[in-house]
Amino acid sequence: MPTIRQLEYLVAVADLLHFGKAAEQCGVSQPTLSHQLTALEKRLGGRLVERNGWTVDLTPLGRQIVERARRVLVEVGEIRSVARRAREKMVGIIRFGVTPTLGPYLMPSIVGALNREEPDLRLYIREGIPSEQALELSRGRLDMMVGPLPLSAEGIELEPLFRERMIIVVPPNHPLADREVVKREDLAGERFLSLDPRHHYHRMVERICDELGAVILRDYEGTSLDSIQQMVGSGIGLAVLPELYLRSEVGGDALVRRVEPVDWTSTRSIAAAWRMRAANEDSYRSIARRIQLTARAILSAD
Repeated sequence: MPTIRQLEYLVAVADLLHFGKAAEQCGVSQPTLSHQLTALEKRLGGRLVERNGWTVDLTPLGRQIVERARRVLVEVGEIRSVARRAREKMVGIIRFGVTPTLGPYLMPSIVGALNREEPDLRLYIREGIPSEQALELSRGRLDMMVGPLPLSAEGIELEPLFRERMIIVVPPNHPLADREVVKREDLAGERFLSLDPRHHYHRMVERICDELGAVILRDYEGTSLDSIQQMVGSGIGLAVLPELYLRSEVGGDALVRRVEPVDWTSTRSIAAAWRMRAANEDSYRSIARRIQLTARAILSAD
């Protein structure tokens, strides 16, 4: 039977398509990795990796084996977590993924509370594209994530947390800034800022622009909600910002004015996710509950 280490080498090569980088990631020499993959191929009776000069690719058999190897490695990781959890409370490092349209202004208070309650727990927080992080979660590269719905990947469990309104903001000197009553038709033709098209946020802004008859500024994509807020404040365009962001100390609405059409509203739903039957599921649920309570407290405050 293949060894766990051999499967780790194969998956690393599949991810990086480079023997040297795969060996470095696995903490072994390149000859060792190559030798073990050759041994794995002999044991399974077929070529798994094609080596063509500097290029590396998987054979059809290799691709099938890799997908199954990923599931095996995830399960092995869970077995190790079960054994560790039998001896410990919430300890160690949780690899935590979060969207940049949520993490910077919600996670600081979460991290502070968890540090007080679970001093031996560490969150290794990585911001990223939610759809990409869902895939990383299913492959065992993340332990838990929080992001906007929809989230989909094989073998993950979703826990809905809260829903927040999306608020239209305009520059302080915009004609709509001081208008008492605004209707959706007043926003037709307006130009909205957004993030990189890979973000769920971008697709949401596209949908909102379609509803309002507005357009997205393609030449001025923000890199964060802060950059979008600042560009709105400087007069480049309008934006749709999450209510939690506008209520936070990190974000806020000091540079912009809120506009709330009487005949239009939009919301987004936020959920936590982890792998199904994860060994640390109780810990993940506890963290998710903490995030849910914190967010709801902020959203319900006057």
